[in-house]
Amino acid sequence: MTKIPVTQAVRFLRARNIGFIPHLFDYVEKGGTAHSAEALGIEEHSVIKTVIFETSEGKPVAVLMHGDKEVSEKNLARHLGVKSVSPAPEDKARRWTGYVFGGTSPFGMKTRMPVLAERTMFDLKKIWINGGGRGFLVEIDPCDLKSAIEIEEVVIAI
Repeated sequence: MTKIPVTQAVRFLRARNIGFIPHLFDYVEKGGTAHSAEALGIEEHSVIKTVIFETSEGKPVAVLMHGDKEVSEKNLARHLGVKSVSPAPEDKARRWTGYVFGGTSPFGMKTRMPVLAERTMFDLKKIWINGGGRGFLVEIDPCDLKSAIEIEEVVIAI
């Protein structure tokens, strides 16, 4: 059995007594959620990606989205009441979250920011979400996600 990494996300979940099952796999550069799902033998729809966006005002926002869906930047901007949003540059995302690209978790981020989650992920029995490192997902109940962090449910998938 491989020892799981003790990331900031793992510390965050343990401190709040949120149950999770760790899953390690070989990380592939630009493999994304399709690779994660294949490596773990699960549906890509159940793999939740954490995407950090920057608003036109320069503020961060985290979006949790199904692996097989994309975020509508237009709908996200409209929902936030800003002119536009775009994926945050890697250096800003790392500074804001404390995580490397490909290993971003919504748990234990350095900077407090709004976290929006696609509403339909809460219809799933289990989700797999980044545990704070490349090649490391944690399996949790979506209801536990809501109890761990403040989330706003939205419909912004395309």
